[in-house]
Amino acid sequence: MKVLIIGSGGREHALAWKIAQSDKVSKIYTLPGNAGMGQISERVPGSVTDIKATADFAEKQAIDLTVIGPESPLIIGIVDEFEKRGLTVFGPDKEAAQMEGSKVFTKRLMIDNGIPTAMCEFFDDPDKANAYIDSVAAKSDDPIVIKADGEAAGKGVFINKTKAEAYQAVDIIMKQRAFGASGDRIVIEDYLDGPEASFMFFVDGETFVPMIPAQDYKRAYDDDKGLNTGGMGCYSPVPVLPADLQATVIDTIIKPTLKALKVKSIHYKGVLYCGLALTSKGPKVVEFNARFGDPETQVVLPLLQTDLVDIMLGCARGSLDTVPVNWYNRKAVCVVMASGGYPGDYEKGKVITGIDEAEKTGVIVFHAGTEIKDGKIVTSGGRVLGVTAVGDSYKDCVYKAYAGVNVIDFNNAHFRRDIGARLLTGDR
Repeated sequence: MKVLIIGSGGREHALAWKIAQSDKVSKIYTLPGNAGMGQISERVPGSVTDIKATADFAEKQAIDLTVIGPESPLIIGIVDEFEKRGLTVFGPDKEAAQMEGSKVFTKRLMIDNGIPTAMCEFFDDPDKANAYIDSVAAKSDDPIVIKADGEAAGKGVFINKTKAEAYQAVDIIMKQRAFGASGDRIVIEDYLDGPEASFMFFVDGETFVPMIPAQDYKRAYDDDKGLNTGGMGCYSPVPVLPADLQATVIDTIIKPTLKALKVKSIHYKGVLYCGLALTSKGPKVVEFNARFGDPETQVVLPLLQTDLVDIMLGCARGSLDTVPVNWYNRKAVCVVMASGGYPGDYEKGKVITGIDEAEKTGVIVFHAGTEIKDGKIVTSGGRVLGVTAVGDSYKDCVYKAYAGVNVIDFNNAHFRRDIGARLLTGDR
């Protein structure tokens, strides 16, 4: 069968890498892909948000399965366009993708249905938002969390320790319009204290299957300093989210969320990503996303034993209950290498060396912001590579991942040096 993967990041390279292992797949296309994806697929030029042209290509090439990686095409209805044409596609439709496309929609859904999350207020007026900040700050010294309503590439969340920071966040989102129309409304919510974890689920509209949880590192610098990013590293599984707590999440969050969506006649298909805070009062939802996490995918998929294509077809066709999903009893750690300056301004076009040498050490190098120029692999984005190691202990994985990172070089490369450090207390 022929598979088309939409996207160009590390997540999509991990999807292509896993799908390429399926005996059922004879050809993979990636649109637009990156330098690494081009080694295992045929790259197709195009925009991920040009949904008509993408569907035209899938029809013309008789694609058997299309996999949507990033959120932006999901939010504008790429799945609806494919399904209208009778094409098999993995991902939620436009209505279901509101789970990521609108923080206001999702927060209201949770609050109305008693799903544990932070209490919040919604604002479309910056002056009223600032007045609310004054009232909150007068009652508590806790950080004030401010989120843009719409899609913001993982950068629309501001955790503000002072009133001044909170005012600035409102200004950036609503007045400077850093995220465009995504900042027309904001959510101001209570800060949830506790370790965070990412818990993803395969969903077919009726049945859901949990993946192995992961834990990522959002901040740009060591010790969780600096600005929020799309993610600077990750590991799986997550010791602070054991099986009994996973069962609690499923019973108190996932089941009621999918039920609440069904009441609205939304039958969710694809991946449902649940970002959790493990608070002293139990797990609470930080956010939902409508797709695989990045870099979570780069540690979760290497632990998946079952053919990913079988799972995706089960989700798309409503037959996930017929697919036994199995996992390797191993660990995985991913260290992201980024362009210097990320998540702010950064330079592109830096030649990357050492990838082949790193892979000889046993790591998997997932490309993100890479391109081919004059026959060489060069940087083309903020997050450039994800170096993943799989092993029997976290210690082995951390050591292997950083050994791989240290072989790779490009000008002004930046990576955190503490990915997985919290796991190295004791033999895990």
